[in-house]
Amino acid sequence: MLSQRWRRGFALLAACGVASLAALPVPARAAAADSIRGSQQWVLDMLNAEAAWQVSRGAGVTVAVIDSGVNPYVSDLLGSVRTGPDFTGVHTSTASQDWGMHGTWMASLIAGHGHDGGFSGVIGVAPQARILSVRVIPDRADPHYKQYEREPETFIQQSLARGIDYAVAHGARVISMSIGYSAPSAAVRQELQAAYDHGVVVIASAGNSGAPPARAGEAPESFPANYPGVISVGAVKDSGAVAGFSSDNLSVQVAAPGVSVPAQGRDGQYWSVSGTSPACALVAGVAALIKAKYPGLAPDLVASAMTSTTTNRPAGGYDSQVGFGIVDAAAALAKAGQLAGARPAQPGVKATARYKGTPAPPPVSPRGSGQLVLFALLALTSLVLTAAAGTRLAVFRRANQ
Repeated sequence: MLSQRWRRGFALLAACGVASLAALPVPARAAAADSIRGSQQWVLDMLNAEAAWQVSRGAGVTVAVIDSGVNPYVSDLLGSVRTGPDFTGVHTSTASQDWGMHGTWMASLIAGHGHDGGFSGVIGVAPQARILSVRVIPDRADPHYKQYEREPETFIQQSLARGIDYAVAHGARVISMSIGYSAPSAAVRQELQAAYDHGVVVIASAGNSGAPPARAGEAPESFPANYPGVISVGAVKDSGAVAGFSSDNLSVQVAAPGVSVPAQGRDGQYWSVSGTSPACALVAGVAALIKAKYPGLAPDLVASAMTSTTTNRPAGGYDSQVGFGIVDAAAALAKAGQLAGARPAQPGVKATARYKGTPAPPPVSPRGSGQLVLFALLALTSLVLTAAAGTRLAVFRRANQ
């Protein structure tokens, strides 16, 4: 039986710079699973998730968690996880207690469905969504992390590019990336463009390099949050105030809970996690709700639905700490419905079409005799007008010699 106890823990996500996950002190006794639900209620309330569930719970949508791996056997994710490849270049056993901690936390916040009939444990923002786990980075405590650190930057970036490519090719409609890199990559940018072209919504954490009050200026750029078309997420406290660690830069579009957020770990126990990582995962859950209800809605309209309906909007409507404000899942769903009507959905790629393949062009219907006569008349008219224009031009030139 999996232990269900709040744990003290600190983790540092590789390649995220300062993506620390702070923890709460261990209580005097084990916490019952249903107390976890109570402790996460503020998160659900801040996102207005329960009202959104009257419209969508994420059924039919796959969210790719591009991270350190997801344990598919923990109670609150059981039956909801499909495991993809490991692109890290290291060979840590999935049985290791240090494999997939961060990724499992994030997956539980997106698609956790609890257990004991769904009334205990963590419930994600999109509890009926499915998770596609794609491992591109090891946790800091991974026994092979030092080996990973020695890999060339090009290999590390290519791993992320391959992860995005795999996610799109295997049916993800939302990609959640609670990871960060200090430099951009043409290969990653290309795969993100392909994801966008296929209607996939991409969410990334803004980073945990928030400047202390005494230091002015924006935080360092973090990729993939800074790539065009990616929804960058900052973190707020339960009061709605920005978290001190949340990166302050112009990539931030929206914010979500990111301080002491309950999540289930790969060990089956419950952790309190902080960072823009959980904020990103929660917003990915909102995107899954929207894509489940409006599967043809383009990524830019999904972003618009979220940014135009936020709560706690900053003065002036935007700032570089929380973007346009805190995501409201129910309001975003309602707005998505309006946007879906305003711009009809584009027909999806046929299931038989290969990813990145060129679909066959639609058949051209034969032209009738009436159409041929019309085209002939148009061609003749064009010739007459061209000849007349040439005559006028010749006269104009002679007159000005």
